Amino acid sequence: MTDSISLTYDYLCPFARNANEMVVEALAEGTDLDVLFVPFSLKEAHADADDVAQWELPLDAVGTGVLALLWSIAIRDNHPDLFLDFHVSLFNARHDDGSDINNESVIEDVCETVGLDPIRIRECVATGVPAKTLATEHSRVVEDYGVFGVPTFIQGDEAVFVRFMDRHEMQDLERVLEMLKWTNLNEFKRTRIDR
Repeated sequence: MTDSISLTYDYLCPFARNANEMVVEALAEGTDLDVLFVPFSLKEAHADADDVAQWELPLDAVGTGVLALLWSIAIRDNHPDLFLDFHVSLFNARHDDGSDINNESVIEDVCETVGLDPIRIRECVATGVPAKTLATEHSRVVEDYGVFGVPTFIQGDEAVFVRFMDRHEMQDLERVLEMLKWTNLNEFKRTRIDR
C-alpha cells in the first residue's frame, strides 16, 4: 500500500534541504511513497500582516527565496520528470555552493545542469501561474494544517514540523514517517543541541 505524504520546502532552509533530499533519495531507492512537494515561503510566513503578499509582488520585487520557489513550481507542474533533479540541485547550489538563489542566472544554470530550458521556465514564471500556485498551496497548508515552517510532513490530517540534524540518514526518515501515525505525541523538542 502506497503512503501519500506532502512535504513543504523553501530552498533557504538547511533543514528543509535535509528532509527533501532524504525523501528524494527514498523515492530513487523505490520506496512506496506518493509525495507532493509543497512550496512554502518563509519570507511570507515572517511578513507583517500589512505587507503585500509575496505572490502579489512583481518578480523583481519578491523577497529572498521566492523566485526560486516560483521556478520550482513551474518545473514541478510542467516538467515533473525533471523536478526532483532540479529540486536537489537547487538545494545544493544554495547550501553546498553558497550561491545566491535570488539571482536568476544561478537558477538558470541549475536548470541547464538538469536538462531544462531556462528560457521556457522563465516564460512560464512570467505568466503569473506559479505565483498563483504558491499563493494557493502556501495558504492551504497554513489554513488547513497550521503549518508555520519547513520542513513539515503532512499525512492525512496530521502535520509535523521536523528538523533532521544530519543528511542521508534514511532510518531517520523512516522513523518520522512511522511517527506520523502516532498521534498521542504532540511535541518532543530538545531544549539544547550539543553541536
